[in-house]
Amino acid sequence: MDFRFLTMIISVFQMKQIELISFDAEGTVVTPDFSEAIWHEAIPALYAQKKGLDIAQARRHIAEEYGRIGDQRLEWYDIEYWFSCLDLGSSEPVIQSCLDKIGHYPEVTEVLSSLASEYRLIVASGTPLKLLHCLLRDIKPYFVRIFSSVSHYRQLKSPGFYLKLCEEMGVKPSQVIHVGDNWQFDFLNAQQAGVNAFYLDRSGRNHQESLSDLIQLKSLLIPPI
Repeated sequence: MDFRFLTMIISVFQMKQIELISFDAEGTVVTPDFSEAIWHEAIPALYAQKKGLDIAQARRHIAEEYGRIGDQRLEWYDIEYWFSCLDLGSSEPVIQSCLDKIGHYPEVTEVLSSLASEYRLIVASGTPLKLLHCLLRDIKPYFVRIFSSVSHYRQLKSPGFYLKLCEEMGVKPSQVIHVGDNWQFDFLNAQQAGVNAFYLDRSGRNHQESLSDLIQLKSLLIPPI
C-alpha cells in the first residue's frame, strides 16, 4: 500500500469513531472455490448429463447463458433461477456435492478474532442466503449479522443497500468500514453511501491505493502495542 495513502487512512480513523466493520464474503473472507465449483463445474456437468451433450458443449452453452444475463441483474446471483431456467431440477444435490470446496483465506480467522474483540462485525454480500450460510459456516460466530442484498432487499449492492444496512444496525455511514473485492459494489457504491470503503485487491496488481489482504486492515484498526 502507498505510504501517503496509508497515512491519510490513519488520519481518517483518528478523526472518526468506527463502530462497525462490514465484510464482503466471496473473494474477501472466503475463497471463490465453492462458487467456481458450482457455477463452472457442477452445473455444466449436470446440464451435459441432462441434455446429452459433451462437457465442452455444455460449458459453452452455460457460459453464453451467464453472459446473456450479466452481473448487473439479480438473476445472475440466484441459483434457483438458473436451475429453473436450465431445467436442472433441485439445486440441493449440487450444493451438497461442492461443500468440500469451501475455504477461507489464511489470515481470516486471526483477523476476525482480533477485530471482533474491538468492533461489531457483519457480512454484507450479494450472494443469496442459501449459499452464503454455507460459505460462512466455519466463521459465522464472528459476525453479529449477515446481510444479503439479493435475499434481504432484492437489489444489488447499491448505495441504498449500504444505507439500509446502517439503519438496521443503528449506526451512521461514517461509523462503518466496509471492505470487499469488487470495485463497483464494494468500493464505489459503499463510498457513495458515506461508508469508509476499502478495496481489497489480493492480486496486488490493479490498484495501488488498496489493501492486499486483511492483515493490512487489522494493522490500521488495531495498531501494535
